[in-house]
Parts: sequence; C-alpha cells; structure tokens
Amino acid sequence: MSGSDPVLRSFQDARATLDAFLADPENLDGVRRFADAAHDTLRGGGLLMACGNGGSMCDAMHFAEEWTGRFRADRAALPALAFSDASQLTCIANDFGYDEVFARSVEAYGKQGDLLVAITTSGGSPNILKAIERAKARGIATVGLLGKGGGKARAMVDIPIVVPLATTSDRIQEVHIKVLHIVIEAVERRLHPANYAD
Repeated sequence: MSGSDPVLRSFQDARATLDAFLADPENLDGVRRFADAAHDTLRGGGLLMACGNGGSMCDAMHFAEEWTGRFRADRAALPALAFSDASQLTCIANDFGYDEVFARSVEAYGKQGDLLVAITTSGGSPNILKAIERAKARGIATVGLLGKGGGKARAMVDIPIVVPLATTSDRIQEVHIKVLHIVIEAVERRLHPANYAD
C-alpha cells in the first residue's frame, strides 16, 4: 500500500530510521553522555561550539541559537557558537584552504573546558576531521553526530552518535536534529528546572 504513496513511504522510512536508532542502547547512552558533557561545559563556564557543512551547518546554527536565545521558556543566555560566519569561512578558505575553515575557528575560540559538536552525515568531511583534530590537540571534548557507519570521525571523537539504517543525508539529519533538541532539553531541565512543570 505505502509503495504507491511516496509521502507515506517517506514518513515510514523516517520512523524506521528513528526506531533503528532507539533500538541500539549505545545510541541512547551516547545522547545521555552528550547531555552530560554539554551540562558540564556550561556549568564550568565553557563554550559550546558546533560545525557542519550544508544542512549540517544549519543544524549547528540551530543548536547554537537555542542556547543563546530561548528553548522552552525565558532564561539567561547560554554561551554557544556555530562556525557559520560567511566572511570568516571564506577568508579562511581563501587563505588556508577549505579543509581548515572549522579548525581555524576552533583555534580562535576554543579552549580546554569547551565542547565541540561536529556534525557530518558521512563522518568523513575533511574540514570536520581537521576541526576534531585541532580540538583534541587543545584538550577540548568532542561529540560527533554522524551517519553511514560514522566514518573516520567515529574513532576520533570522545562521544560518537551514529544514525543507523539511513543511507541518505536527509534521514540522518532528521535524527541529528532530534538528538540536538533532546540534549538541549535535558540540559535545560538541570540548569533551569523551573522552566518545566514535570
């Protein structure tokens, strides 16, 4: 029945991807560890940094604005930054090459006690891998939101979260944004419990 209805089939594919993600206890553990790391970073006065390419950059920007703006209710702004400034990215790409665009930003803004969230559906984007390397060299904790088996990034990050089953970026990104929202909620519940009735 759903084979003749591409809209229904797409929703079913999305549900199957999420079900596969939830069926692996390592994924839930990774999300909990991500929430703990983000909480500890903010409690310690650190900065949450995020980077990605294309749609993953949009997810990085979405992640950052939920902290500096508001999520469920009003609260003090929390320090988060997505590496998405066009002038900086194009300057770095022009002067040092595209592979360095995020690594240079880690170098400029990152310090021990911060957290880098590296978002890549393939796990193999060279500029993401360079950013992870630079973060680790500076003692910065790293989370990878990944897909397609996790690629090289899986073994490089402190907390890998790999979307299973999905072979296309859109399905992977749909789970990534859920993870980001759930982590924000989990941290906000701990930092600002008055924002939640339950």
